[in-house]
Amino acid sequence: MVNRTAAAALVPCAALLCATGCSSSFGSDDKTAQDSGSRQHLTVLIASSGDAETKAVKEAAAAYAKQSRNTVTVDVAKDINQQLAQSFAGHKPPDAFYVNSDQFANYAKGGSLYPYGDRIKDTADFSARLRASFTYDGKLVCLPKDTSTLALAINDDLWKKAGLTAKDYPTTWAQLRTVAARLTKKDVTGLVINGEYARVGVFLRQAGGWITNPDQTTMTADTAQNIKALDYVRSLLKSGSLKYANQVDTTWGGEALGKGKAAMTIEGNWLTGGMKADYPNVKYTVVPLPAGPAGKGTLAFSQCWGVARDSAHRAAAVNLVEYLTSATQQLKNAEAFGVMPSRTSALAEYTRKNPSAKAWADATAYAQGPVTVAGFDKVLAQFNTDLAALGSGDPRKILADLQRNGEQALTKGD
Repeated sequence: MVNRTAAAALVPCAALLCATGCSSSFGSDDKTAQDSGSRQHLTVLIASSGDAETKAVKEAAAAYAKQSRNTVTVDVAKDINQQLAQSFAGHKPPDAFYVNSDQFANYAKGGSLYPYGDRIKDTADFSARLRASFTYDGKLVCLPKDTSTLALAINDDLWKKAGLTAKDYPTTWAQLRTVAARLTKKDVTGLVINGEYARVGVFLRQAGGWITNPDQTTMTADTAQNIKALDYVRSLLKSGSLKYANQVDTTWGGEALGKGKAAMTIEGNWLTGGMKADYPNVKYTVVPLPAGPAGKGTLAFSQCWGVARDSAHRAAAVNLVEYLTSATQQLKNAEAFGVMPSRTSALAEYTRKNPSAKAWADATAYAQGPVTVAGFDKVLAQFNTDLAALGSGDPRKILADLQRNGEQALTKGD
């Protein structure tokens, strides 16, 4: 099962900043001179979604090693945020590694990442939104390794049993409310999602709101648009036609959909791999998320390939990352474990080969990227706690608290 979330395991910011050297300067020192012409051994740390991803990365690393004559060891982290923090503190980090979006700014501010973006010739082929997510102090620090968006997944059998057809696929909030109510019967809930900002956030965008302004310098949480969004979600929760995954004894929307406890869920394209592995006989259809008062809205997720500033093999590590993020390799990864390419050229090919994923692929054109501000991980953790109780909570208070906490983080992040 794969359940991507914008808020991964959290590492306290203060500890992280100390672990990363307490330096915010990227500087101009170029330690790539440490790379010699001889064979080099590179270490790679990933946070794998499962066996398929681990196998794909290891095979790609082996292919690179054969081509470059370098050697590569790929390790799978149990808790990548914690392990990276410890390795940075000990000045013995892996050469290349996954960087979660919620921790990116912490590592960048602390000076742990080598900003290699200007060494990549074809960065324009990567989604502009994703590049923005991994830019710090005006520099593209690391390449997005892939991307995912959210769409509406529908259990075909439950949909038909309710007397619904393709003409009834919801395209507005009003229609979503109607079909969710109609689908809710006994042990089936019309819509099941995870109770976190990485799912509920789509409604903020559809209402015309979001957590910060586009350049992440000002909080925009406490607004009429966001209040309208949370009021709408709360009304569905109170009606019983929307439940959180844990309320139906599941861990994520895909499990609820596969077990027939949810007629609909809001999930990303990793759903494909999860359903194939765990519920291969369940038929489902993926359609765009319904538009809200302000139009379409969804969220984009990604990690980037970080290169350690302390690496003695930075040039080779960058070369490895280039190989791992090539269009060819991204398409192999998409086939292996369900992620979409972060390269626009590869995404077009992916969409052609995977027509059932069209809703996810098309959503990249208007998807909202994650908040990537140093120290903001704790703000989002509190927001998630508040959203978990939204059914009995006050949207205005939740957003006012988010506004206040976020403003404090933005001030500290300057």
